[in-house]
Amino acid sequence: MVPTSPTGATAAVNNKYKLHGVMFKYGPKPIQVAFKIGNFKQQVVFVGGFKEGILATEYLEPLEIALEKEHWSLVQFLFSSSYNGYGVSGLKQDTTELDQLISYLIDNEDSHGVILLGHGHGCQDIVFYLGSNAAWSRAVRAAILQAPVSDREYFQETGSMIDLASTMINQGRMSDFMPRIVHPDAPITAYRYHSLCTRNGEDDMFSSDLSDEELKEKLGHMSATPTLVIFSMADEHVPQHVDKQEFGGRLCRALGGAEMVEIESGNHSLSNRTKEAVQAIMEFVKRDGLKGCEDPWS
Repeated sequence: MVPTSPTGATAAVNNKYKLHGVMFKYGPKPIQVAFKIGNFKQQVVFVGGFKEGILATEYLEPLEIALEKEHWSLVQFLFSSSYNGYGVSGLKQDTTELDQLISYLIDNEDSHGVILLGHGHGCQDIVFYLGSNAAWSRAVRAAILQAPVSDREYFQETGSMIDLASTMINQGRMSDFMPRIVHPDAPITAYRYHSLCTRNGEDDMFSSDLSDEELKEKLGHMSATPTLVIFSMADEHVPQHVDKQEFGGRLCRALGGAEMVEIESGNHSLSNRTKEAVQAIMEFVKRDGLKGCEDPWS
């Protein structure tokens, strides 16, 4: 039905984000739904960040068009951490569900392998997944980390609340919720809060105050995977005191020599630089994606 205005005139319909593809279930949980655009044997899998789901960033629509021209599918998916679920999930659960998605693509779509594209906390998911020895992590041919930033530095939580989370964990209450005043955006367990907000916690991978040795310990295994870092030079989630260019270089060295693209004036999601985002992603995909994919599992 076409919407009409109160006067009966036909209202304008926004055609943005009208994408045509296939939606499917990839795991046993109701949330485990994925959306694939394009019917090709090589896929870019978008791993969204906190509060995100399908169509999380504005560059996904033009990216889908560019990928199709190169015979790549774009896969977006929901997992337990999507939308407001991030406070009651964690990296281990994300890894399990991401592995289930890749397994589905191999078993049901005859995938020759995937490139993982992470945004925000999706970058942490990718790093953790590739260090987990998950069953299908070998199917990942390359990784793109767009806006790998520190949740701890962004949240800037107080020591007293971290102490409370530590106490709850020590009391065996790691799955209990923190007081709502601590994190009003979404329910969050003591374990997840502690992981996000504690220095060198499980989720703390991209903080500027981590030493080079600490960063290498967190990220060094990525040297086995061709990796691109896309750093937004006006990322509002990065504290102003952080030298983004210098820290981006430190991250790339810790990642084992990852390539970095700096996008001037780009915000966290690159909604103001979609053209540059797609260009950086596609140049990497065409150069480093799926080398030797003709017989991928031999």
